[in-house]
Amino acid sequence: MSDDMHRIGAEARLRPVAMADAGPLAASLTRSRAYMRPWEPVRPDDFYTEEGQRERLAGALADRDAGRAMPWVLCDAQDLAIGAFTLNGVVLGPFRSAALGYWVDVDFAGRGLATAAVRLVCELARDELRLHRIEAATLPYNEASQRVLATCGFEQIGLAPDYLHIDGEWRDHRLFQRVLHDGPVTGAPAGSEAC
Repeated sequence: MSDDMHRIGAEARLRPVAMADAGPLAASLTRSRAYMRPWEPVRPDDFYTEEGQRERLAGALADRDAGRAMPWVLCDAQDLAIGAFTLNGVVLGPFRSAALGYWVDVDFAGRGLATAAVRLVCELARDELRLHRIEAATLPYNEASQRVLATCGFEQIGLAPDYLHIDGEWRDHRLFQRVLHDGPVTGAPAGSEAC
């Protein structure tokens, strides 16, 4: 993946996550904790600390280095993290697919940043990872996230009962996908065609 920083509108940028983001991510997650509670798993208090984010980022960076994930942070004009966008479960070979997860700080929600960042992540997934497909899931009543996905070309493909443990209960999720291309895989990194 490219280490480039990508502008998202006038006020934000998307770039690969770094260990130095632990403190700003902890601050943003703490500020947004009540806002995101209906959409998130129950998290231990230490998740919202800098050390908790260092531990989480160590795992995310290890997954990135192993080719299993691609984590980015959404940053404000001062380059402080105000959100995260991640392709998880990256599978190459004939599947060439990943699952998208994202969140935006409560103070920056509703400004179109999630839509712009999801659109960019789809472009990077297609052009740099050579992925064929991205999937995403939302709670049935998360209309804002569903609008983001629909605007970015995702289509609903089903409903998964008791899909994820969110806010203390197993919850149904609407499943979405975006097919990025339907042509042959060309220019893929060496060795990426193995299952």
